[in-house]
Amino acid sequence: MGSFAVTAGSPERTREHEAALARLAFIDWILSDARLISGIPGLLDAFAEKLRAAGVPLMRMTLGLRLLHPQIRFKNYYWRRDQDAVEIVQRGHDTEKSPEYLASPIAAILDQGAEALRFRIESITPPWPYPIVGDLHEQGATDYVIMAVTFSNGRRNMASFATDRPGGFSTADLALIDGVMPAFVTVVESFTLRFLATTVLDTYVGRRTGARILSGEIRRGSGADMRAVLWYCDLRGFTRLADKLPREELIALLNNYFEAMGGAVENQGGEILKFIGDAMLAVFPVPEDVDNGDDVAALRALTAAEEALAAMHTLNGERAAWGQPILRCGISLHVGDVMYGNIGAPDRLDFTVIGPAVNLLSRIEGLCSRLDRPVLTSAAFAALCPGRLSSLGWHPVKGLAEPVEVYGLTG
Repeated sequence: MGSFAVTAGSPERTREHEAALARLAFIDWILSDARLISGIPGLLDAFAEKLRAAGVPLMRMTLGLRLLHPQIRFKNYYWRRDQDAVEIVQRGHDTEKSPEYLASPIAAILDQGAEALRFRIESITPPWPYPIVGDLHEQGATDYVIMAVTFSNGRRNMASFATDRPGGFSTADLALIDGVMPAFVTVVESFTLRFLATTVLDTYVGRRTGARILSGEIRRGSGADMRAVLWYCDLRGFTRLADKLPREELIALLNNYFEAMGGAVENQGGEILKFIGDAMLAVFPVPEDVDNGDDVAALRALTAAEEALAAMHTLNGERAAWGQPILRCGISLHVGDVMYGNIGAPDRLDFTVIGPAVNLLSRIEGLCSRLDRPVLTSAAFAALCPGRLSSLGWHPVKGLAEPVEVYGLTG
């Protein structure tokens, strides 16, 4: 008997044609409707349900993304047939050194160059090749596939699929997944890049400023007048410490110090604008939609200053226990109108605040060391916090012809 040939109009040819049309329709949905879904969790949920509607017997699907993020290395998304929402698990930068990671097929995909692995679980007996295979076996899974998901910049990520249907995935199931994954990955990459752009801006310029940049305020010279409570803090004796401490220890010291200062500011709704060596500039914008907005912003800033001092006290207790020098800081607070905008060189811009109020703020902070006070404020700020601050008299400051009255924490 001669070899069998698939001819036009044969059932086999018809099924191939229908499968091709189904893949094209699936891809069209991904590149049109799916890309408009808000966020990766919603996208993954819709994609998994679309696969199920196409006949793929999914019980579980995961998507693991490597991120460019200061705290998060991996962001894993878990879709399960019996759950209403996609689960999100974030893992830190030490993940790749953990025994759990090293004993997973994810390491084989991301670090060892494997493009895809398949485990027909119903045909495997212990010992399991990976712990996840045993876990899926206990959940009733019969087949498990994990594959590389590579972005256009070469960054390797992963996706996995599991089913509990007897016999596992069919050839047609895997062909459909393989055929639509490139389009799905393209949309996932666009979502991820959007997330990374927002994260980078939030991390390096602040959430409020980052939102303004993403909204289109990127021209040099663009800006707006803003009323705000201003915060400026400085680490006393930093030059001496920098001369004495090894680089790693000095960086750790600064990170701990800024965590105390910046954490307190952000806890009270302020935004860090920039770090300048061992100094930090922040703002508490005056809310426009409430009465006495100046009072609200001032109270938040003063509470943040007290929280920062408490954090410094705790930090110094730990440093003293290890025989390390304690840290001292100066915090100045002022309220006024500033220009909040985009300034700098043509190819290197910076969002910041400028104006006489900022200049006075830095001059007041310079008095902290002279008056041996951790917190000093202007008279304008003190008027917004009656009973909380006491006058320390009038003092000359550099750059101003007349002395200024400053206030410190009562008691």
